[in-house]
Amino acid sequence: MVDGMDAGSRRGSTDNDARDAATALVAWGNVWLTGHVGLDEAVDAVELLAGPQVLGGDPAEVSLRRGLGDLRVGGLTAFRLALPAPGDPLGLTGPPDFNRAALEAEAAVVLTLPTRAIGLVPAVDRRGSSYVGLRWEMHDASPAQPDVPSLAEADRGLMLTMREATEALLAVDDVAGVPPEIADALVDLRDPERDDHPLAPGYPQRAHRVGALAARLSLVVDLARRMDARGLTSDQVQRRDAALRSLDGAVRRALVAACNSAFDHAR
Repeated sequence: MVDGMDAGSRRGSTDNDARDAATALVAWGNVWLTGHVGLDEAVDAVELLAGPQVLGGDPAEVSLRRGLGDLRVGGLTAFRLALPAPGDPLGLTGPPDFNRAALEAEAAVVLTLPTRAIGLVPAVDRRGSSYVGLRWEMHDASPAQPDVPSLAEADRGLMLTMREATEALLAVDDVAGVPPEIADALVDLRDPERDDHPLAPGYPQRAHRVGALAARLSLVVDLARRMDARGLTSDQVQRRDAALRSLDGAVRRALVAACNSAFDHAR
């Protein structure tokens, strides 16, 4: 999602800023840990997406670069993505305070260390009239492994759900017509030349493909949710909403599986 876009044009372009920031932090954080990029390159890529970033808060606030460096010295071994939604705590294993904060933000990052885990929840950081960045609020997190799909499972689920949801959306919206922006986004799903994947160098090729498709489908979901319901019956609105919930769930699982697959080649 970083490629080809400046920070200003990317921020605010969808309602998924927290998801995008968490995805970028996990993707670039993991390839930093695996030695594919340096810390400076990783942080620059993450901040290009979401602006300047800090860890923690007063009085222990530090820059993202400083904070990640300190955590690495402390034994940081992996970044893990969580993209929860109401009724679906995807990627979370507790404790309750962290789960609640992550669910409210609809995104979180779990840092794995030798004897503990740290949860990071993104929040908008505004200072004065012009500074807009991101603060990663730190929480205690459970080191337990979450119940998330493998990359292969998420890939199959995304393809199946995409077909079913697309058919449902086109059938429902045939009355009012599909808005041009959604039609364009659906066309982009089949464009192999687009370089808009949310991952970073060093991930398995399958992860890049799954992550790219999930990112494009996330845009479809976001656009479709903004559509005017005029001309639709209550039954059609319910069917459309159900299709979007199903597609969003598959997208979140695909992004989590793709981002968490950085170490798959080593197993």
